[in-house]
Amino acid sequence: MHKRRVKWLLVPLAATLLLAGCESSKSIGGEGDNAKASSAASKSGKPATWIADRTIKGLLFIDSDDVSKDINPEIAKKLKEMTGITLQMDSVNSDHAIDGLIAGLASNDLPDFIAFYLNNSARQEMPVILKAAKQDMFTDLTPLIKNTKVYSKYMQDKFLPTDTKNAIMFRPEFNGSSYFVHMNIAREGGYKEQKFIQASYIRKDIADALKIDPKTIHTTDQVYELAQKIKAGNFKDNNGKDIIPIGPRYFGSSNRENGPLFDNLTWGELDQGFAKDKSGKIVHESKTDYPMQRIQLVQKLLKEKLMAPDYYAMQENRATEGAINHSFGIIGSMNNYLDFDKDMSYLPLGPIDSVDGPYRMQVDYKSGYNAWAIPKTTKNPDEIVKFADFLASREGKLLWQYGLEGRDYTLDAKGNPLVKQEVLDLKKKDPKAAKELGFDGVGNGWGAYLGGTDINRLGDFGEMQFGDSATPNGVSAPLKIAEYWGFDEKRKNAIVNDGYRPRAFLNEFAKGTELKTALTNYNESIIRAIYAKSPDEVQKILEAAKKQLQAAGLDDYEALLQKKDSDPKTKVILINNN
Repeated sequence: MHKRRVKWLLVPLAATLLLAGCESSKSIGGEGDNAKASSAASKSGKPATWIADRTIKGLLFIDSDDVSKDINPEIAKKLKEMTGITLQMDSVNSDHAIDGLIAGLASNDLPDFIAFYLNNSARQEMPVILKAAKQDMFTDLTPLIKNTKVYSKYMQDKFLPTDTKNAIMFRPEFNGSSYFVHMNIAREGGYKEQKFIQASYIRKDIADALKIDPKTIHTTDQVYELAQKIKAGNFKDNNGKDIIPIGPRYFGSSNRENGPLFDNLTWGELDQGFAKDKSGKIVHESKTDYPMQRIQLVQKLLKEKLMAPDYYAMQENRATEGAINHSFGIIGSMNNYLDFDKDMSYLPLGPIDSVDGPYRMQVDYKSGYNAWAIPKTTKNPDEIVKFADFLASREGKLLWQYGLEGRDYTLDAKGNPLVKQEVLDLKKKDPKAAKELGFDGVGNGWGAYLGGTDINRLGDFGEMQFGDSATPNGVSAPLKIAEYWGFDEKRKNAIVNDGYRPRAFLNEFAKGTELKTALTNYNESIIRAIYAKSPDEVQKILEAAKKQLQAAGLDDYEALLQKKDSDPKTKVILINNN
């Protein structure tokens, strides 16, 4: 995800400076820090959800633009009444979350729990936390989750996906112990929380004016022709200014290319880069012609002013503002759950084909995102686990996902929440003010770090998306877009995967660190090559990146992947759809 790769060994001063930059949430709803309170304290007169009268402190190694740590006072009061817990969370100020995680662990001065990014074992956080676990920095969670209501499911056969079970939580060398909990695990295999469509989107009014059905755009050649037509159409944005035919992803650029606009010229899954050729051999994209084809196409789009010149560098605020103002005919990547598209002014293209041929949906049997751990220094760690289990229960999720009954929602005849119209109106009119109500449905997901798992919103609350039940006929804009795109049919014919991402084995590869660096440099080299001034310069950039990959042992790693993929226990997920 990030450019920088920081070494494990940091001087204590650097760690101290980083941790000194923590942004702290206010302590709300408590009567002081009672962290020493015993779990054996009297529960006389307390609700069944009571845990202990104490403050639990957490440190979030999450990017500043992605963190939710402040709890609405009224919700914090209700949380205290139900559990006895005052939750207090801080986040670390660092350029990238991984830097803060390394510094925090190096300081060996951690609160009751920590939370961090971890969507699979191939992510860069994995070797960092694994090293800490092997150095006995974390509490063994296995005996603590055995008797919980929700997290005990993690001990059941087939509940966890293969990667989560064998490469993250219950690794063979742990001998049954577990030191971090992988989050966002679906209750049922193949379940999708939302009818989520990440794709390139086109302005509906432009598609209508050009008499083009966005669903018929399946190749980059068609994308190029469409961009030409958009430019020739002299379309304007909300302010009457000329639009850019192709703009960047809604959330702005990153240090990587952002599909899915060029899927049929992209080898392998985004951030992985490995796939099987026609002979069944696993190879990296650098050994194919696709990067050069992609570079040449993008250069042509830039030269003809069909694409934003800073497509790969535009900051989030400008990209988002451009999307909201309809300054782009096509948005490189967005999804159907963005609030600005509730009027369906943008519709998804395609989907774009893959290098293998026509698009086919790929679904993980289950996948995860984010994780938490309890430092060995935490007192009464069982109370943190019990608190996490409460937040993961239906009762806990109702609080941190829907807010307060009466204030934010009412209950229908089945006991499911009906979001109040004034909450939905406020969310649409003033998202910042709505977020201050303090629950996930309005953008404040403070409870997700410990409670966001065993996911099945439809089973828990009778709706797939927050507020669907309060929408007339239960059909919101995201679901209408999904219907238009043909989500249900594509989902019915989807391939369900369970296994390891190609980069998951870098940690056990002899030259893993060098190869990881080379793979990152390769991705960045593609963007540098796009902006190169001559074909010779493009060739030099690509050749340098290829040589670095070869020197870092790419051939041997491909052989390792081939071996892993031949074993059913270590099946490799190789996807050509982004």
